[in-house]
Amino acid sequence: MSTTAVPALDKTFQILDLITDSPQPLTAAHIAKQLKLPRSSTHNILQSLLTKHIIYKDVDSRFHLGSYLMYWAGKYEQQQGVIQLFKDLIVQYPVLLQHTVTLSKLDLGEVVFLACHESPAPLGFTFRAGVRVPAVFSATGKAMLSTMSMSAIKSLYEDTFPEPLNQNCVSDFESLATEMSKIHRSRVSLDDGQLRDGMYCLGTYIRNASGIAIAGMAVSFLQGEYESKRVEVSAVLIELAEQIEQRLGFVAT
Repeated sequence: MSTTAVPALDKTFQILDLITDSPQPLTAAHIAKQLKLPRSSTHNILQSLLTKHIIYKDVDSRFHLGSYLMYWAGKYEQQQGVIQLFKDLIVQYPVLLQHTVTLSKLDLGEVVFLACHESPAPLGFTFRAGVRVPAVFSATGKAMLSTMSMSAIKSLYEDTFPEPLNQNCVSDFESLATEMSKIHRSRVSLDDGQLRDGMYCLGTYIRNASGIAIAGMAVSFLQGEYESKRVEVSAVLIELAEQIEQRLGFVAT
């Protein structure tokens, strides 16, 4: 039975699950027979998986799991490591615990929330894991984008700037470039009501051992709190980010 809107994807998962569960490598004929799939579509899927090194074929034309899966596993482990470090280390910073603090990753021009420490006082905006928002309007998104060139940023959006969410939003790549320059100097990004009117967020990025920004963190305030708390909170947020980076193996030069 199909579990997605893409039957070929269902067949691909069935094939990968069968190869994974089998105690010995399998031939294409065995895979097609076991899963009751047409030999032609089985062959096409196996060829696509071979091309990406998701599986490999031995001298006896039997299929094994391939090395590309290690890339996925490493990325997953890395992401999970950041989440756990965020949860473990934020408790050392009482200043941050007074506020809502989010952890996000960048995904195809959008920010995906991974984890959140909730403020004792509600903000009126739900930061649930998996929620996605345009990166150009969020503090964490801007922080991570600031580690990229403007040409790379434009390519993420195919040179078409996202539709603003409200009147506070940055409206074009030129305005975004101005914000990027400020982040380069301070390591701190600002969402001044761009995700939600009346809510301000300060953000920064987290780099892995290779120096790549793999996540972002942001602290959220009601607009009235922002001016009185931004300096202290910015400093502590960067300190937490640097501590997480050190645990991930990043060494500042």
